[in-house]
Amino acid sequence: MSRHARLAAALLVAGWIPAAAGAQWVYRSPTAPRTESGAVNLSAPAPRTAWGTIDLSGIWQTDLKFNFNLAADLAPEDVPMRPAARALFDERQRTLGKDDPEGFCLPPGFPRVNGVPFPTKIIQTPTLVVMLYETRSMFRQIFLDTHALTSEPQPTWMGYSTGMWDGDTLVVQTVGFNDKTWLDDAGHPHSEAMRVTERIRRPDFGHLVVAITIDDPTFYTRPWTVTQDFALSADGELIEYVCNENNLDLPHLVGK
Repeated sequence: MSRHARLAAALLVAGWIPAAAGAQWVYRSPTAPRTESGAVNLSAPAPRTAWGTIDLSGIWQTDLKFNFNLAADLAPEDVPMRPAARALFDERQRTLGKDDPEGFCLPPGFPRVNGVPFPTKIIQTPTLVVMLYETRSMFRQIFLDTHALTSEPQPTWMGYSTGMWDGDTLVVQTVGFNDKTWLDDAGHPHSEAMRVTERIRRPDFGHLVVAITIDDPTFYTRPWTVTQDFALSADGELIEYVCNENNLDLPHLVGK
C-alpha cells in the first residue's frame, strides 16, 4: 500500500479526511544509499553537509499516536498539569473534542504538527533549517545565525525558532505561541508562555530521534519531555494539501 493510501486509511479511521488522495507523482532519490536489491539502505551512516554538520534533510514522518496523545509513551504523573490545565483537559475529553481547532481547518500548531499523518520535509542550509509540513502547507524556519528573537514576539500558531549545534545534535528553542492550538487530539492544553525545546539527532541514514520538552509554567508544574522517532521516506515527496477544500469534519464535531 502506498504512503498516500495508508494516510487516507488512517484518516478515515480517525474520522477526518480533507480530500480524496488520488494518483500522485513517483519520486526516486538520486543520492540515497541503496542495497544490491535497490532498496534504500536505512542503516547507512547519516550524511553530512558540505559545512560539516549532520545533514537532517529529507522527508520524515513519526508515529500517528503522538497526534492522538502527545504523551502516549508517558505515565499520567509524567504530565504534571496544574488544576486549570486539568480542568480544560477534562472538559475537552468530556465534549469529545468538539472545539478542536484542527476540525475547523486551523493550523495544528507545534509540536502537534509532527504527529499528524502527513510527512515533513527538512531543508538545511548553513544558517537556516526549514521544515515544510504537508498538512495545511505549513512551515517553520529555524534560524541558526545571529537572528535574535524579539523580547515580545507577536503570538503565532507555530512560534519563532532558533537553533544551535551541540556536537551532532541540533538544539532548537521555540517561543511566541498563541494559545489557540491543542498539543494533541486528547486536548492537552498550553498557554502563550509555552517554550518548546527540541534536541534533534540523526543516528543513521533512515532515522531521526527528536526529544521534545514542553516548558509551560502556566499549565504545568514542571517541564516534561517526549521522544519521537521519525522514519525517512527517501523516495517520497510532499503533495498539495488544502484543508478548506473538502472539510468533512464539521458535521461530526457535535460533542455531547
